[in-house]
Amino acid sequence: MLSKRIIPCLDVREGTTTKGIKFKGNVDIGDPVKMARNYYEQGADEIVFYDITASSDRRGIMIEVVRRVAREIFIPFSVGGGIRSVAEMRDVLLAGAEKVSVNSAAVRNPGVISEGARAFGSQCIVIGMDVKRVPASPAIPSGYEVVIDGGRKPMAMDALRWAQEAEKLGAGEICLNSIDADGTQDGYELTLTRLISTSVGIPVIASGGAGRPEHLADVLTRGCADAALIASMVHYGTYTIREIKTYLNQQNIKVREVW
Repeated sequence: MLSKRIIPCLDVREGTTTKGIKFKGNVDIGDPVKMARNYYEQGADEIVFYDITASSDRRGIMIEVVRRVAREIFIPFSVGGGIRSVAEMRDVLLAGAEKVSVNSAAVRNPGVISEGARAFGSQCIVIGMDVKRVPASPAIPSGYEVVIDGGRKPMAMDALRWAQEAEKLGAGEICLNSIDADGTQDGYELTLTRLISTSVGIPVIASGGAGRPEHLADVLTRGCADAALIASMVHYGTYTIREIKTYLNQQNIKVREVW
């Protein structure tokens, strides 16, 4: 069995790490470069970096901040936000990232997934999905809708169908964020995570709602996720990554050891 991954997420706005609840009320909490280094030293398996206003502002990612983070960590590094083309993917990878995450741009132009996979390999292409629970309908039979532009624009697109389509197009991984759970620290959206994880053949990273180590245990077992994204519970110093991994080990959930 592959080890489950624990992945701190840095949502960055204007060069500063920020955190909100359900994509609203964001407050600035720190320097992403220092935070990334700290999580690397604590034993994070990967780091995810999102420029959270790049898509809605229709601008490119803050590439210099990406370079500065990449110089400080020696673990896989995934970067997303405003990436719309293979050329922009290349810029991010040359800046030090191992993976690029595409979200809004892929919904608008699904071909960018296949183009990126052909250019760099599927292992480099992560599909970011921001998903909100809605009443089931013919357009959205799963009851989960894809939302883009940082949670601002509902797309009347079924999340399950989109996940399966993204896999067919060549995505190597899905980062699945529940808008309903985001920042609440009340636990991941297990039904959504299990639905997507059991319906695709590529790894799924669960995102949104982590507040206690028990929440990670739930999503990695009952939710069938391959990895768990965390933010508030480590950003505010409530838990360290070592404490989280120790708890998961005690629950017989295989994670990589902290060195």
